[in-house]
Amino acid sequence: MRNVVKVRIYPTTAQRRALSQAFGCARWWWNRALNLNNQTYKATGKGLSRQGYNDLLPALKQEFPWLKDCYSQVLQSVSLNLSKAFINFFEGRAKYPNFKSKHGKQSIQYPQSVKLLDGFIKLPKIGKVEAKLHRTFEGALKTVTVSMTCTDKYYAALLFDDGLPNTVVVTDGKAVGIDLGLSHFAITSDGSKFDNPRHLKKKGKNLKRKQQKLSRKVKGSNRRAKARRIVARVHERISNTRIDFQHKLSRKLVNENQVIVVENLAVKNMVKNHNLASSISDCGWSEFTRQLKYKAEKEGKTYLEIGRFFPSSKTCHVCLNQVGSLPLEVRSWACSSCQTKHDRDINAAINIRDEGMRLLALGTSATASGESVRPKRGRKTSVEATVCEAGSPHYIGTPISVG
Repeated sequence: MRNVVKVRIYPTTAQRRALSQAFGCARWWWNRALNLNNQTYKATGKGLSRQGYNDLLPALKQEFPWLKDCYSQVLQSVSLNLSKAFINFFEGRAKYPNFKSKHGKQSIQYPQSVKLLDGFIKLPKIGKVEAKLHRTFEGALKTVTVSMTCTDKYYAALLFDDGLPNTVVVTDGKAVGIDLGLSHFAITSDGSKFDNPRHLKKKGKNLKRKQQKLSRKVKGSNRRAKARRIVARVHERISNTRIDFQHKLSRKLVNENQVIVVENLAVKNMVKNHNLASSISDCGWSEFTRQLKYKAEKEGKTYLEIGRFFPSSKTCHVCLNQVGSLPLEVRSWACSSCQTKHDRDINAAINIRDEGMRLLALGTSATASGESVRPKRGRKTSVEATVCEAGSPHYIGTPISVG
């Protein structure tokens, strides 16, 4: 099993200069390789592979001698990352790779020749860098990623492999459904509600004031650079408080439950609502679900996402009766069939939990509503697929005939 630990490092002035040069070489090689790949694709219809990138490096080091000052494995890691970026793009997991800028976060990778000492990390061609090693490490050190934030802070992400097999995932035990929202950040199926901290809104006035001061500075001046770092520190504090809240809540939920079921939200589509875009982005639902997933997998627990089109809010969890429409302003409603009064969010969380348990019992990832299915090829249709499966909110007691 592989684990990553991120530690703070404190390079000296000379080491900062060497790291800055390494950042620049890696960024230059990424941009040049990406541009060369684009040109090759336009001319031949095919791109370059990882080996194709690396074959160009010896000649470039003769043409640009300053590339020799950068550790060779750093440049080869850029080739590896660029080839992976194109693989992720063609397989639909990421966008097309972008060119890197010298403004903003910088990072490089060391795949080997890094040593951990007592309070130091020894990097090739950099030397011993002071580090805050706040925990013990188990396993072999694989990769070290050194990064510099917009606030000029340096970190090292250490990847370890202990050689042990992944934890066996179990599905027995307490299950919880989680409904994510804006009024409350998370609502669980057992009735717990966790308030939305609204980190950006709390620090919005301070951020606005700092950004106004930045806008009045002359571009390219030292005062503007100083004001930019001040704005970056405000953003960093907001990000740190958000991540801290998400880590504490996700740890609490993983510790208390064995099966965690959430809804797969289309955040990209939701932020198109300009009235709620800022509040939705401030929540960080994607990062929260990512933390839930990796923590559950590490603990050997089950993490499951149900389809985004599953009618969790509009379905009565008692009799499975589904209402026609349920506007967002309606926070509680009564079922017309069984007369049960529902809290909208708790009812949705219970339905999410029940749907997740149903999927686990069936051993399938298809949602009960079937509405997450969309045709990718062939004739498009506006008719959404529905199923009459027992236990589904759409079940009306009529069997499906196949013939």
